[in-house]
Amino acid sequence: MSIQNLNTFDPFADAIKGADYDVQDGLVHIRIQQRNGRKTLTTVQGLSAEYDLKKIVRACKKEFACNGTVIEHPEYGEVLQLQGDQRENICQWLTKSGLAKPEQLKVHGF
Repeated sequence: MSIQNLNTFDPFADAIKGADYDVQDGLVHIRIQQRNGRKTLTTVQGLSAEYDLKKIVRACKKEFACNGTVIEHPEYGEVLQLQGDQRENICQWLTKSGLAKPEQLKVHGF
């Protein structure tokens, strides 16, 4: 009976990748949807699945003083929804927090 070496796990593997390595690889689409009257929704689609979207929404709600949620869209996957026109705020916040670079952000609407 031979003893197999368990798969080696390096807990510092993500630190070795360096500072220029980002989790976000594709574009982040920021859209605005008109509801009724003056009411609008801001949707953020395309964030990496490695991020905890509920924590991102919680931070955005606190920062922008608005309500928000994570919805499951049949075509786009998990999408952040924020109340109001938060396009500029979310762009600045995503770049400031390091979740996405400015060239990865694509703003749609109006």
